[in-house]
Amino acid sequence: MDTLRKLAILADAAKYDASCASSGSGKRDSRTSGGIGSTEGMGICHSYTPDGRCVSLLKILLTNFCVYDCAYCINRVSSNVPRARFSVDEVALTLDFYKRNYIEGLFLSSGIIRNADYTMERLVEVARQLREEHRFAGYIHLKTIPEASPELLAAAGRHADRLSINVELPTEAGLTKLAPEKTVGSIRGAMGELRWRIEEAKEAGKASRAVTAGAPRRTRAKAPRFAPAGQSTQMIVGADGASDRQILCSADNLYGSYRMRRVYYSAFSPIPDASLQLPVQPPPLQREHRLYQADWLLRFYGYGVEEITDTAQGGMLDLDIDPKMAWAIRHPERFPVDLNRAPKELLLRVPGLGVRNVKRVLMARRHGRLRVADIARLKAPMGKLLPFVLLADHQPRKALEDPVALRARLAPPPRQGSLFDAPPAA
Repeated sequence: MDTLRKLAILADAAKYDASCASSGSGKRDSRTSGGIGSTEGMGICHSYTPDGRCVSLLKILLTNFCVYDCAYCINRVSSNVPRARFSVDEVALTLDFYKRNYIEGLFLSSGIIRNADYTMERLVEVARQLREEHRFAGYIHLKTIPEASPELLAAAGRHADRLSINVELPTEAGLTKLAPEKTVGSIRGAMGELRWRIEEAKEAGKASRAVTAGAPRRTRAKAPRFAPAGQSTQMIVGADGASDRQILCSADNLYGSYRMRRVYYSAFSPIPDASLQLPVQPPPLQREHRLYQADWLLRFYGYGVEEITDTAQGGMLDLDIDPKMAWAIRHPERFPVDLNRAPKELLLRVPGLGVRNVKRVLMARRHGRLRVADIARLKAPMGKLLPFVLLADHQPRKALEDPVALRARLAPPPRQGSLFDAPPAA
């Protein structure tokens, strides 16, 4: 099979993995000066950094052969799909794509060949050759195998900018049912291994900088790097019966216990010859979107999982309105918020005010009382914001007295036949 045919098969097989963000990485050290690649600029798979930069990654599997039989996976051993496998040397085509300005890095995953250690050795060797033999200085994200030995995980972190281990499903019961070869213990154990190695490398870097602070730049010793962009993970939404509350509780635990940079949510997509254990229909894609919004509230807005999800809805997020708006409508007693006096924590809970605009409000009110015209200049969504705020020339108390009518006014009209709707039942 020629390389282009392999690329078509293995790039298509990799499309289900969403955990390929590339934020948090800087340039490689001076020893790769003049090397090939960069994580900066505009560029197959697009990822966005926190400051808005877009980077393009070649997103492929080393192989879609797999000895596991996870019910939800298109590449499971019992699946009837075309198979292909790159040699380690063939993945060097990353360089050809970079030289043509198609990509700025590599996202490499793999099915399990033979066993976890053999597969991990192949992935690490790809990264090693790119770094050491081809002097590739671009971004590399490796998907790691939880059952692989700690030594291989350590080697992966020395060459990759980011590592990820998919938690797969939000509950242990779901994982046992749909992916019996995988265990929560091995996945969490590998995540813990990566966490302490990442933190150890950071501490070593701080100590090294402190010791050599007064030395000339050329003579400063550099601590070994280990996955400087951290680790991420992904869980599948809608393949099992987990509620949004269970999903967000799992994500919250991953952020707190393993210092995840990102948890990605991937709506289950029906696959050919699917197991009878799987749902016939996919979840609405809007559910995936709401989970990302809720994830943002957990990480940057100070919300707890129990606040975001409504027990009255069985722990599920409202698909019609975003979770921040849904919380505000459920708690009219907390509003209106006086933008001229409220602390930052309350301002962050106002629908329509993001982190950046909250900072602007705090700065602007030092110079005088804020009015509607002042907030309009922030280019915030005024229709969403005004019912919940008090300003020098605006008092919306009446709107908050009828939350049902307010929700009806703020919720978008139902979409007919949109891509967010699940297909009708057969």
